[in-house]
Amino acid sequence: MEFQSIVSSLFEGFYVNCFIFAMTLLMALPLGLIISFGSMAKFKPIKWLTKTFVWIIRGTPLMLQLFVVMYAPGILFEIPINSRMTAVLIAFVINYAAYFSEIFRGGIESIPKGQYEACQVLGMTKMQAFFKVVLFQVIKRIVAPISNEVITLVKDTSLARVISVAEIIMCAERFTKKGLIWPLFSTGIYFLIFNGVLTLLFGYIEKKLDYYKG
Repeated sequence: MEFQSIVSSLFEGFYVNCFIFAMTLLMALPLGLIISFGSMAKFKPIKWLTKTFVWIIRGTPLMLQLFVVMYAPGILFEIPINSRMTAVLIAFVINYAAYFSEIFRGGIESIPKGQYEACQVLGMTKMQAFFKVVLFQVIKRIVAPISNEVITLVKDTSLARVISVAEIIMCAERFTKKGLIWPLFSTGIYFLIFNGVLTLLFGYIEKKLDYYKG
């Protein structure tokens, strides 16, 4: 019965990690694309404001950002965030959106300007040129760096415990205090399997996008 309760608790933590992972990806990817447009904007104030924001987020630890999001609104503005999960999602989405934005920016700027000019000759608007011609080339070029960030995100979900969100490692630590070490080691299986599946998935995607081969 004790074994079953431990496994049940670990699976509850597993669900929390999966939820943080899925929601962060769902929101950070489109937000990162929007931020990348700000980084490439011709209007200088927007460009430098966006770049400063990205620099701050990338230059500070995610753990610190979790504390700031959780406690700063209540201390500075007397608007406390009552849900710890909400604080986790806000911090994770902002952090990963900043990283994704730089990946998107690098991918977009790697496309030769001649392709945009060729699209204009064909009568396409800038929006049509981006979504019909450029975007698919950008996706192929950013799959590898995106996959690295996604795998890092899987491991970073464990940081949620610093503001007392009961993810899988926090659940395992409760049993470690009772003298059981195997639940803590078993959490490594979760991360290994999860990242193994993602590695295979991104490898498959890269092969599918390898349109230059042969």
